[in-house]
Amino acid sequence: MARSKATINDVAKAVGVHPSTVSRVMNPGTRHMVTAEIAKKVTEAARGLGYHRNALAHSLRTRRSSTVGVVIPDITNPVFPPILRGIEDTLAAVGYIAIIANTDGAPDRDAVVLEHMLARRVDGLILATARRKDAVVDRCIAEEVPVVLINRTTGKDSVVPSVVNDDVRGIGLTVSHLTGLGHRRIAHVAGPQDLSTGLERHRGFLAAMKAAGLKADPALIAVAGVYSEREGQRALLTLLDGKKRFTAVVAANDLLALGCYEALVSRELSCPRDMSITGFNDMPFVDKLNPPLTTVRIQHYEMGVQAAKVLLERITDPQARRVDLRLEPSLVVRGSTGRPAS
Repeated sequence: MARSKATINDVAKAVGVHPSTVSRVMNPGTRHMVTAEIAKKVTEAARGLGYHRNALAHSLRTRRSSTVGVVIPDITNPVFPPILRGIEDTLAAVGYIAIIANTDGAPDRDAVVLEHMLARRVDGLILATARRKDAVVDRCIAEEVPVVLINRTTGKDSVVPSVVNDDVRGIGLTVSHLTGLGHRRIAHVAGPQDLSTGLERHRGFLAAMKAAGLKADPALIAVAGVYSEREGQRALLTLLDGKKRFTAVVAANDLLALGCYEALVSRELSCPRDMSITGFNDMPFVDKLNPPLTTVRIQHYEMGVQAAKVLLERITDPQARRVDLRLEPSLVVRGSTGRPAS
């Protein structure tokens, strides 16, 4: 005969406590309400009896699934794992888990992923895929789904909370660094202008050049269609084929900067001897490149932590005030930048 499953009452009886105490211990979100000694006894008894909390019953009772959907544009981009770790660590501390989906940056895929997330009754969403005009965000607003934007926003008029970097300041740091080295003819490989990161970093470049008393020459600006090495290579080759000479290039992110490296190699040029290059994000392993990349370091893990905290607050209180956090970047100077050739 099959052994019957242990119940919460069995665990309570074994420890000598009320079933509600067992319930609090088995829920990470309420475990802090019970003393460490009792929590340990309950956990050990549950393990010995083979008792597991019935997540489905809990969901039906509370009308919450204790899951959060996290949507990212490119799962192969090394910038996202530390962000995801920050999200997951924060959610796990209160008994939540994350369902992670990749969209490959395709708007039609965004809509499909949203349907699947809503079908699984996620309690809220963290979106790293936002565009300046975004139908998915609009639908979340219309259906009153708790949502937080991370790394990107839909623009200054957004009504959705967000946790992003100070992109304007970050690019400004790179321009100040290059002008301090003596560069005056500085090119820019801009990110996609339908994304807040591409637009804000481009605006930051223009503002920083003006502040340095330099003209941002339109002939020295190339816009990438997507954030990828191939687009970075294409953009820099286009600039190199132009009539204007330059000694440094500010790339809107590290993947574009990697493409710039490849463009220089294809033209038998050397970095930083012939041209200095800067990136943005300080994604893992860019310090291992040859030469190591000078780039803007963002607070990857902290961004994930803060986005999860903001979302949990909105799940608990849908009327909570809208929060827009802009995290401070810093410049990491490495071997890809140097003084311009005489």
